[in-house]
This record gives sequence, C-alpha cells and structure tokens, in this order.
Amino acid sequence: MAPVRVRQHVNPLANKYKTPASPINWEKVYIQPNQPLHLDIGCAKGRFLLQMAERESSWNFLGLEIRETLVVEANKIRSELGLTNLYYLFCNVNNSLQSLLSSLPKGTLQRVTIQFPDPWFKNRHAKRRVVQPELVADLANYLDVGGVVFLQSDMEFIAVEMCDRFAENPAFQKLGTDEWLAENPLPVATEREIFTQEKGEPVYRALFTRK
Repeated sequence: MAPVRVRQHVNPLANKYKTPASPINWEKVYIQPNQPLHLDIGCAKGRFLLQMAERESSWNFLGLEIRETLVVEANKIRSELGLTNLYYLFCNVNNSLQSLLSSLPKGTLQRVTIQFPDPWFKNRHAKRRVVQPELVADLANYLDVGGVVFLQSDMEFIAVEMCDRFAENPAFQKLGTDEWLAENPLPVATEREIFTQEKGEPVYRALFTRK
C-alpha cells in the first residue's frame, strides 16, 4: 500500500476548515475527566503527547491537529497502547477552541503547549498563524489560575509574535527575567525540537502563567 501523502502546511482559512468542531463529551473521552488537562495545540503526529501521557498518568492530554490523517493514525496508536488519558482531535483550533473548552470541567485546563507552529512567512499570510488574539482570549477564559502556557519555535520572529500576543492580554504574565528560556521545562522534547538542536540551531522558548 502506498503511503498517504500528508500536507506539511494547511491553510486554516480554507473553506473545508470553516466548520467548527463539535463539543466533546469528556466522560466518553477520558476515564477520569476531572484530572488536570494538558492541551497541545498543533500536535502533528502526537508523539510528544504520547510520551507525556505515558509519564504522567495523573494528567489527561488532548492534542488538536488540523491534518486529519495524522489524527487518525495518532488515535490508532493510542488505542493500541491502551492509554485512557490521551486523545487526539481533528479540528481547526482557530474556530473550534471556544466550543471545545466551554464544556470542560471547571479548573481542569492547567497546561497548554504551542510548539513549532507553521510560520507562514509572508506578511499577507499572517492571519493563518495559529496564535491570534482570539485564541489567546479563549485560553484566558478557560485556563485555570496558575496554569501555564509553554511556547517554542525555531523561528525567532514567530516566537516573538507569540509572546507579544500573550503579553498583550492582561490575563497572562511571562515567567522569568530572560528573553528566552535556556531549556525546555517539560520532560519530553518534540521531534522538531530534537531535530533543530541536533543541527546546532537555536530554539526560542517562553513560559506564561494565567494570573
């Protein structure tokens, strides 16, 4: 069987991605829906969350990804491993996040990661970038006080833009005095992070907390 071709970059403004995802029945997704939730936005193949879910059984993990083929494969692997604290969902996060989070058990969303999002280099494509003011506002509404948002990219201008968007929202405060974190505060690195560091190139990281 020939391998399925997966697009590297998907335009979230295309017509096929305009329909928001339906709300989630959390009790069907997780055996213990009231555990703290880690949300990974743009989870790609989901390997990062897979390792996190194996390490932290007292947390639930949700990966959102716009490439449906990757989500199907990730959920297949999750099922084969019998991980009941992990789920992947196909959606366009920029029009689905509010409806997804609105049904969450109160206080459960405690950690968010946005790692190496598509940079969309051209200024005219800036609206396609995942971290928009509306997304930050949705996270401000549903992230528990004291919860954290971890951002990282191998493109400095994207890391700066993401940080600016969170810094502009009064609900968030950047942690640390340095411009960038020297190390990843999480126990698992993404495939992109490992690849970038093996090339000897910098990774730009920042951590925000919900005030």
